[in-house]
Amino acid sequence: MSMLELGYYSFPVLLLLIFLRAPIGLAMMICGLGGLWLAIGTPNMFLSKLKSETYSTFSSYSLTIIPMFLLMGQFATHSGMSSSLFKAAESWLGHRKGGVAMAAVGACAGFGAICGSSLATAATMSRVALPELRRYGYSGGFSTATLAAGGTLGILIPPSVILVIYAILTEQNIAKLFLAAFIPGILAAIGYMITISIYVRLHPDAAGTREPVPYSERIKAMIDVWPVLLVFGLVVGGIYLGWFTPTEGAAVGAAGTGVIALLSGNLTWKMFLDSMIQTAMSTAMIFFIILGAGFYNSFLALSQLPQELSGWVVGQGLSPWMVLTLILLFYLAFGCLMDSLSMILLTIPIFFPVISVLDFGMSPEHVAIWFGIIVLIVVEVGLITPPVGMNLFIINTMDTTTPMTATYKAVMWFVTSDILRVVLLVLFPSITLFLLGG
Repeated sequence: MSMLELGYYSFPVLLLLIFLRAPIGLAMMICGLGGLWLAIGTPNMFLSKLKSETYSTFSSYSLTIIPMFLLMGQFATHSGMSSSLFKAAESWLGHRKGGVAMAAVGACAGFGAICGSSLATAATMSRVALPELRRYGYSGGFSTATLAAGGTLGILIPPSVILVIYAILTEQNIAKLFLAAFIPGILAAIGYMITISIYVRLHPDAAGTREPVPYSERIKAMIDVWPVLLVFGLVVGGIYLGWFTPTEGAAVGAAGTGVIALLSGNLTWKMFLDSMIQTAMSTAMIFFIILGAGFYNSFLALSQLPQELSGWVVGQGLSPWMVLTLILLFYLAFGCLMDSLSMILLTIPIFFPVISVLDFGMSPEHVAIWFGIIVLIVVEVGLITPPVGMNLFIINTMDTTTPMTATYKAVMWFVTSDILRVVLLVLFPSITLFLLGG
């Protein structure tokens, strides 16, 4: 069997292992190591590859940014920032039709800016916003769908752990990817608010109203969110201004959020230890998946499958836009079955070489950044798409009284908003690249 055939056959084997519920990191490691064994043959060379791949993967300095951002999210969760963000947004928007749901989306956007994790954003904001949504008569399905969709902002609005991993895989500038994600992230939040506005007008019984808050209380609520603005401005602004690298910025953000949580009186010794343990567990999970992807990607590179696939696509004479559309449709379909991190690690080494050889009328760097943001948005849709939308399950555990089918029905409105946003960003790349001067 040729090397190329090994590469072709590895993909269905990998999917079979995943559908048999093998952990994605383990499945990629088995396929990668098995493929390398069949390709290299001799035990000494195989064991040497096992050693060198492990070292080269975890000796990457860029990976240290991941536990720092995860720790920052843990400290932010324990500091009460999520509650302050929701109260501030609710004071300004709560009296409008659907305003409390809009406030939840706005708070998710703000919390995502200091958390970088979709699941953490959804879980944290659910604890804060669900009681208020129930209190003002919002239907269960609409409430859970709103929070599930709002949680996806955690992986788009910078800083984002998934964007960091994409940057490492494609060797792109992390700071530029963060900058490019800013406008699409704001558009996502605005799109969700418009969706809420339309939904509550078509389904008046799905949302109640509340009394307007005096302006003095609104201003006080805005003042209470200064820690969020400080951390976001220090981390993201410091990276863009060149004060420190993204990795250093992540460390500064983690330390700053920890100090704020300590000064607020919400960070006890027990919570500190819990934050460290949760960060270590999440980091270990992500690193294990990255290691498995490293072995599988090494095998794919040895088999020449990505290069052959790129050449085959170019030889078909399809337009670049048609190829991009097919790739995005693939992400939409598989996003219903796999989590976002697994999708990125599994597919980017295969699809990125294909996109890189196509002519979209932009520089290679701009194509890589634009493609990364679009893929992240499409993967984000998978987090709220049945039957395996991870955010939907997170919210369902927070509100067991709401049937999952009710959440499914309401969340499709937000999925529609996401798809329209993807179409807009595909047709007008300058929206994504505007802050980069593209």
